[in-house]
Amino acid sequence: MIVNERDTEEGLLVAVCDDGLIGETFAEGDVSITVSEEFYGGERVDEAAVVDSLARATVANIVGREAVELAIDEGFVEEGNVLEVESTLHAQMLSLV
Repeated sequence: MIVNERDTEEGLLVAVCDDGLIGETFAEGDVSITVSEEFYGGERVDEAAVVDSLARATVANIVGREAVELAIDEGFVEEGNVLEVESTLHAQMLSLV
């Protein structure tokens, strides 16, 4: 998976996507998601590093079946809040501390 971390005034913004999704666009109905290099491009990491990033995130955007399923399995995202867009999954996480 690929992780991009950014420090913002509001906290840590984490973008996670499956390998191979950079540059892809998924659309269904009124929903369209573009997995841009600018936003999602970052470092290829293993599952443990993704979990670490999500645990420290204030806000996270997660795209791809592998990444979203990991976020669900680790308790960061509830399955009922996941969007299925075309052939991929998308979830957002907001930590209220």
